[in-house]
Amino acid sequence: MANSDQINDDLGENHIATSAQNPVRNDAFNLTDEQKIELIKKDVESMLNTLGMDLTDDSLKGTPNRVAKMFVKEIFGGLNPDKKPKASTFANNYKYGEMLVEKNITLYSTCEHHLLPIIGKAHVAYISKGTVVGLSKMNRIVDYYAKRPQVQERLTMQIVQELQQVLGTDDVACIIDAKHLCVNSRGIRDIESSTVTSEYGGKFKDEMTKRAFLDFIKLDTKF
Repeated sequence: MANSDQINDDLGENHIATSAQNPVRNDAFNLTDEQKIELIKKDVESMLNTLGMDLTDDSLKGTPNRVAKMFVKEIFGGLNPDKKPKASTFANNYKYGEMLVEKNITLYSTCEHHLLPIIGKAHVAYISKGTVVGLSKMNRIVDYYAKRPQVQERLTMQIVQELQQVLGTDDVACIIDAKHLCVNSRGIRDIESSTVTSEYGGKFKDEMTKRAFLDFIKLDTKF
């Protein structure tokens, strides 16, 4: 019978998600960003000291503070609900009734199992049910949910669910194609493989609509 450490290792090595929402505690925002930075700074100092690094070296002395600020302000900033993008919608006065596709959205996230980067592209589409959203807001929604310790399946679902809520329609789809450095740079170290996930809502569950979306994202866009 496997012990709890072995089970946890197996879940992490196989990149298994255990929750549909990011597992955040209820007290996650009791501390200010500055308080979190100070605590994380001490943790990073402890980790580097344990590894035997000389923190008096000019190259390393600022690393704990840099890492702490990066965690709180940048790569995990999407955990903070105050940073959620305001996705204003507008009436679809021009009556555009076909799908709108925003493809090749650059995506940077972090695998929650090893805290290593996930780098890829997101392709997002929707069919208006009377309202539209600014194009840049689609990119910002992808970026917001990506800036968390994540699993790719959850991230794909969160992007679709957020746009469904914003637009008031189920007709939203998302495909993510990304490389996971926890696979590419460690473990099996397969530098060629990437992971593709998809989430289809409403009309995008129809095979013809799904196929049209897939054909759109295959277009070779050059300027």
